[in-house]
Amino acid sequence: MPADLAALTAAVEAGDRAAAAELTRGALEAGEDPERVLGAMTAAMDAVGRRFQDGEIFVPEMLISARAMKAGTAVLEPALVAAGVVPEFTAVVGTVEGDLHDIGKNLVGMMWRGAGFEVVDLGVNVPAARFAEAAAGRGAHIVGLSALLTTTMPGMRAAVEAVRAASPGTRVVIGGAPTTPEFAAQIGADGHAPDAGAAVDLARRLLAR
Repeated sequence: MPADLAALTAAVEAGDRAAAAELTRGALEAGEDPERVLGAMTAAMDAVGRRFQDGEIFVPEMLISARAMKAGTAVLEPALVAAGVVPEFTAVVGTVEGDLHDIGKNLVGMMWRGAGFEVVDLGVNVPAARFAEAAAGRGAHIVGLSALLTTTMPGMRAAVEAVRAASPGTRVVIGGAPTTPEFAAQIGADGHAPDAGAAVDLARRLLAR
């Protein structure tokens, strides 16, 4: 990796928004391939996810890195569009009906964007039918369901069933404090992610099949 892209990776991982934007701009002005520039930022977020899973960093540090990547991608996006580069995968995320918690959902969305996915964020209190509509309408490859309240966990089953009916090929994964791999299996989901870093690994494994 050229030195400027290595510096970009380091800036995103460190959460330096100004440097991430400036280094992205500099790389493009130097004629660097936009996909390689995106790859440098994706590598940073992969490293951030691994450090989070290993307990080396926590949610605030992950958010800072995600914001730095957002600053870089804001500069990069026009070049990607001009080059005809489109994300390989589309993901839908949302917190299930009856639940207004969004921190975990937001983190997963940020990490999936960092992995190069197009992310459609439906927000909170999302009915099962809305997940199904978005999955089918956007041609989603994967749907992420979040819940923090045990009382809203049954909504995950309804959402899984609705997505399956509307978009049979779409993978569905769940996460949130009260959820478990066993619960994911019970409701027919394709997997469970205990944190945002794991959600990236899980999505990649499922979509590689």
